[in-house]
Amino acid sequence: MVQAAPSARPLRILFVEDDPVIGEATLAHLERHRYDAVWVTDGLEAWERFAEPGPVPFDVVLCDVMLPGMDGVTLCRRVREVATTPFVLVSARGDAIDVVGGLEAGADDYVVKPFDVQVLLARLRSVVRRAAPVPHPAAGGAGAVEVFGDLTLDRSALELRRDGRLLTLTPTEMRLFMELAESPGTVLSRRTLLSRVWDYDEWASDSHLVDVHVQRLRSKVGSAHIETVRGFGYKLRP
Repeated sequence: MVQAAPSARPLRILFVEDDPVIGEATLAHLERHRYDAVWVTDGLEAWERFAEPGPVPFDVVLCDVMLPGMDGVTLCRRVREVATTPFVLVSARGDAIDVVGGLEAGADDYVVKPFDVQVLLARLRSVVRRAAPVPHPAAGGAGAVEVFGDLTLDRSALELRRDGRLLTLTPTEMRLFMELAESPGTVLSRRTLLSRVWDYDEWASDSHLVDVHVQRLRSKVGSAHIETVRGFGYKLRP
């Protein structure tokens, strides 16, 4: 089940960055925009802060890739073992192999340095919005479900089951499945999915986000459910 981030308090960010100049500047921007940011400079310390018990969880993790103690990709994998918390990786390495590696580890997004602060903030807002997907008005209330073969989608509860077993999806994966399920059998382009799932009209060329998330979603729902239409996009088989 995907849990919505609380809205009665400032969003709490675990910010992991070992460069003091970038860290201080980014922290100032986050606080200026009323995020409750906790800044740490070491990957192991970040994991300890994330895993420590307490009443206030982190709503999103913003993490550099190259870190002392534990690198950001490893931290992301460890977080994904226990939580679906939105995770954004930041790195100066923007090659496709590095981007895909970060996304395959479970990151919801990947921002390349040097970045425009407004772009970073926009992408943070987007990933946080995806953590609280809105149930479809046609869901029909509690208990209403949509069936796709061995998959059962309950939009009201934000739950997806396969053969009755509840699947653990990240917020982005749930939003992606719900979008595909909106029109079963209809091909949706990568640009369309970026716009509808990620709210990324201005970054429509960032197709790695779509491809890797579809790959991750397939591994959970079964590869036969999502078809690749080469040169066009993806569709959910009815």
